[in-house]
Amino acid sequence: MFQGSANFVGRQHELSLLQELLQQPGAVAISAVSGMGGVGKTELATQYARQHQADYPGGICWLNARESNLAAEIVQFAQLYMNLEVPQQDLRGRLLSLNEQVHWCWQHWQPTEGLALVVLDDIIDLGSCREFLPTAHRFRVLMTTRLRNLDSNIEEISLDVLSPEEALQLLTKLVGERRVQKEEETAKLLCEWLGYLPLGLELVGRYLAKKPPHWTLAKMLQRLKQQRLQDEAINRHQKQLQQTLSTAQLGVLAAFELSWLELAATTQRVGELLSLFAPDIFAWEWVESATSRLNWDASEVETAVGQLYERHLIQWVEDKSGDFDDSYKIHPLIREFLKLKRAASEQVDELKQDLRTNNITTVIASEGKQSQPALFRSACVSPMKRAFAETFIAIAKTIPYSPTRRDIESVKDAIPHLAEVAQNLTDAVSDENLPWVFTGLGRFYEGQGLYALAQPWLEQCVSVVQSRLGEEHPDVAASYNNLALLYYFQGRYTNAEPLYIKALELRQRLLGEEHPDVANSYNNLAELYRSQGRYTEAEPLYINALELRLRLLGEEHPDIALSYNNLALLYYSQGRYTDAEPLLIKALELRLRLLGQEHPDVAASYNNLAALYDSQGRYIEAEPLYIKALELLQRLLGDEHPYVAASYNNLAFLYDSQRRYTEAEPLYIKALELRRRLLGDEHPDVALSFNNLAALYKSQGRYTQAEPLLIKALELYQRLLGEEHPDVATSYNNLAALYDSQGRYTEAEPLYIKALELRQRLLGDEHPSVATSYNNLATLYKSLGRYTEAEPLYIKALEIAERSLGVNHPNTITFRKNLQLLRDNRQSYNSEHFDKLSASQ
Repeated sequence: MFQGSANFVGRQHELSLLQELLQQPGAVAISAVSGMGGVGKTELATQYARQHQADYPGGICWLNARESNLAAEIVQFAQLYMNLEVPQQDLRGRLLSLNEQVHWCWQHWQPTEGLALVVLDDIIDLGSCREFLPTAHRFRVLMTTRLRNLDSNIEEISLDVLSPEEALQLLTKLVGERRVQKEEETAKLLCEWLGYLPLGLELVGRYLAKKPPHWTLAKMLQRLKQQRLQDEAINRHQKQLQQTLSTAQLGVLAAFELSWLELAATTQRVGELLSLFAPDIFAWEWVESATSRLNWDASEVETAVGQLYERHLIQWVEDKSGDFDDSYKIHPLIREFLKLKRAASEQVDELKQDLRTNNITTVIASEGKQSQPALFRSACVSPMKRAFAETFIAIAKTIPYSPTRRDIESVKDAIPHLAEVAQNLTDAVSDENLPWVFTGLGRFYEGQGLYALAQPWLEQCVSVVQSRLGEEHPDVAASYNNLALLYYFQGRYTNAEPLYIKALELRQRLLGEEHPDVANSYNNLAELYRSQGRYTEAEPLYINALELRLRLLGEEHPDIALSYNNLALLYYSQGRYTDAEPLLIKALELRLRLLGQEHPDVAASYNNLAALYDSQGRYIEAEPLYIKALELLQRLLGDEHPYVAASYNNLAFLYDSQRRYTEAEPLYIKALELRRRLLGDEHPDVALSFNNLAALYKSQGRYTQAEPLLIKALELYQRLLGEEHPDVATSYNNLAALYDSQGRYTEAEPLYIKALELRQRLLGDEHPSVATSYNNLATLYKSLGRYTEAEPLYIKALEIAERSLGVNHPNTITFRKNLQLLRDNRQSYNSEHFDKLSASQ
């Protein structure tokens, strides 16, 4: 029996459970401790035997069940440790079998009284030792095994790796508290890299303990990452380990090798396939998908999962979402072990291939795979890698452009493995599938509003696809377009524009004018220009996109609805509400018909139509549409999404317009917090939220809260959008209105004038926002008693509002009242002034 480690940590629950099971009266108590190699099964048994030696006055018998003849070992134990002369024949002279000699040993066990503990360490086959187990009630049998569910009649304790806290505690005991405190975060990362496996921690800890103080934990971690399981710290020679008193008598590689040798050939190949998976959970159906592409026997693959699971080489993981009942994970060090096995197999396969092709493959590989034709490159890649990549590319192709929460949930577990393809296996991907690797990852993150996570994948898509396919390829144009769209969502308009233009020009050159992708490029570039306030440039592109789509796709297509919607938004931005409304209604009807009620695009149509009604003062019609949009987006996308933040903002704006301030404020705040969390502080939508919340505070007379928000909004708009943008004009106007309300007229006037001039230049003289600017400047002049300057501005405001909004719009009514009040005040002022003059005469 081993001495047991002086650095033993944790496992108190398991020790207590063992004691409870083994002290059960009335029968032979048989308990098995199972787990993967290196998890500490033997150490747990050793610690139990040491701690509970007094509970077994009949003695403790420790037997190695893996390498020896168990029956002979029992007989030898009786002879050496109990001085028993084990008879070779019975009283009649008949030779006793080894089995009978074993039973004689159990019957004559010394001492004769008290419980006795028999430990069978590392059982690999219960059948080979079943007949040699003691049957008398005084015996308690403790087994350790790498096998799961050894027997239904045996109580089993499944041993897992240590917790992160226990792992750090063990490492600290081994290398010293001072050393760990000095590099605590690195120590935690080291424990994590070792997968909290006791054997790995003990080997590395003992290795470090012998090194001088300048040998840092960071250096150890870096070396492990470079040399993996080949590093001498965890791959010590057996002779070196046997010179210690430690339970750990094998390096990590050797410990795993014992389980590997027990696997069938197909199971070993499946294990090599598993090494391609990312260190995350995976569904067994993905393994089956890959093996079916390799034409492996399905029944042998089914056997493989049982063998791997039984030996703790894979662990089942409960999938809380309920999408998969066959989810598994692999310990990180076992994954490293399987990688080594795969690499060895690939070397053998490559050697065979070289011999078959007269070393042509070797020459091609040496000249650089990426520069070679696809046929040659394909010869350099193992079929296993291709099958793995194809499995996850097929999943990537199922991710829609606007994924719902259900879509995201259905593919989320596959994403780390798709990322593994993108990072390490693009050589195994065909030319036609190459963009899908990155597009799938981009859609997954972009669809959740996680733009920063989508960005590196879409940027990598451009470089990888361009490198593989050359500049003149439609997939390169698509990669430009997708990256530009991401930049657009991030509010990085100056980054997006050149990419959109390159995509459009490339598509026109390669695909011709009459192609849906060209229409998409027209639409996307137009959207960018609309967001920048470049309306005259946007309109012909929107019209081109719509006409081309109608010609190529027909009326009944979601892209037609998109074109109607986007052209309507342009007209809305220009104040052309009568042009916008029929297009928004057509888009909504078409989307409902083609996509059904439960779709994000339908929610967008509800929102956009509501915004139009809101701008027209048709609040009763707008509110239910805003609410439907919000509820639909929450249901489809979840609460953490930029579109949901926009819905909060829009509904709040409606309530604000109706002076329902207590309902508006919490929605504005939720929108702002969500946008800052998802988009970061440098985004136009965050500026919009600052602006709108400030406007609410101003309406409530909360000027000190409003001013810093308005200043932040203005600075953010100027930085992100440039000076020539309608939103900058809005910021000037709103800050001026705040100063106006506070009587700070000299600060307000230049801002009102800048807002008016900018709106006239960008939006034209017939825009409702221009009317608002005329009204606001006129009100300022009226407050200063400058009636002759105010009146023509009020008149202009009213005339524009009547033409663009109608005579009954709330803004039109307000402008009309303001003009009348001015005239009334002016008439009163003139009469009073005449009276004073008369009196003075």
